[in-house]
Amino acid sequence: MNRLISLSRLVSLGRLVPRSRLIQLSRLIQLSRLVPSGRLGLLARLVSLARLAPLGRLMPLTRRKHFLGCAAALTATAVSLTGAMDAQSASAAGTAGVAGHAAGAAPRPRPADDPDPVADAIADATDAANAAGAGDFDGPGPGDIGDDIGRALEDERAEAADTREKPGAGEERTGAGQLSAARATTGDPRAAGATVYKGRAFDTCHAPSLTTLRAWRSSPYRAVGVYYGGRGRACPNQPYLGPRWMRGARAMGWRVLPVYVGSQSRCVGSAHKKHVPIGARPWTQGKAEGRDAVRRAKAMAMAPRSALYLDMEAYNFRKKGCARTTLAFIRGWSRTVRAHGYLPGFYSSADSGVRHMETARRAGVKDLPAVMWFARWHMGPSVNKERSLAGGAWKPHRRIHQYAGDVTETHGGRRMRIDRNAVDAPVAVIK
Repeated sequence: MNRLISLSRLVSLGRLVPRSRLIQLSRLIQLSRLVPSGRLGLLARLVSLARLAPLGRLMPLTRRKHFLGCAAALTATAVSLTGAMDAQSASAAGTAGVAGHAAGAAPRPRPADDPDPVADAIADATDAANAAGAGDFDGPGPGDIGDDIGRALEDERAEAADTREKPGAGEERTGAGQLSAARATTGDPRAAGATVYKGRAFDTCHAPSLTTLRAWRSSPYRAVGVYYGGRGRACPNQPYLGPRWMRGARAMGWRVLPVYVGSQSRCVGSAHKKHVPIGARPWTQGKAEGRDAVRRAKAMAMAPRSALYLDMEAYNFRKKGCARTTLAFIRGWSRTVRAHGYLPGFYSSADSGVRHMETARRAGVKDLPAVMWFARWHMGPSVNKERSLAGGAWKPHRRIHQYAGDVTETHGGRRMRIDRNAVDAPVAVIK
């Protein structure tokens, strides 16, 4: 009965959809026959987005391109999900006739570290939306149509997925150039192909021009931190930052520390970060933003084995509920970044996020960040004397100390407002 109701909704929708959209509608109807009954709610939510597509013409021009681009991506979403959900449901139920399974044979459960086809379909749909003109997708955000597509897909499987996908000891896939989860906070990262820089670095809200970088070769710094992605960035507009900038910085001898400012803890202290809180499904959201971090890194010519640093501003980790949510998000992000062959780093205040990670490490929690970038100002630079970290934790070559912030320096006639860092850690591998 539920399936008939869903089909009737689809048929009635045909009267509201322009002729150019009927092909999308027919594909969704075909998809409904392949979707298990538990997935029909998902299909109905996707269709509800299609119903809104004609309204795009009534929207302001600044939103129309984004809205219609995401609506166009529904077709790609439906096609991707046809195979993805059919494969998942057949595997779970042991459906006869599925390739690779004899009739009546017990299904083989999907390993926890195998790629998730539904998650891949979500990523494909997001890419299709961007290609259709929807603009960059910066992860889950209120009022974002791309997020509505992703959330519709995620909600249908979140409870089972959160239980099934959370890894335990030894579950992380390993390979050439990739650290195992069991050694996520110890061991020399160069053994996995990472490039380590040891020396001084600065980070600044807007990536400087290559001309300024050339002038700053007279400074004591030889590495620069740049904010390359994430919906929580204070400076989302980066006029200079891109593949050409990355290669130009490398050619001048600079090392790059790429920082991703994603969703922030619900108990974040800064009023400027409260508008991008971690949502109700932190593990899934962390994974989604981890995929976004990797996609953006690749687009900026950063190859696997690069370190990508998640920026989580100071938060009250002593609030248990908030700490649990924040940790789940960080683990999901770190696990996904690591699974794609990159090294997940983590930046936060030494007395909040960093202390929280150390507490989790001592408790035996897996999927923690591989590199620790801690902020403790008004003291001398030292990567080895941080009191929030155990002496042997995140060593060797896995620490960065931000020892001063919001200072102004001039080198080669060029002035910048920066934070100062002492580094003994992996940097971006620029291709």
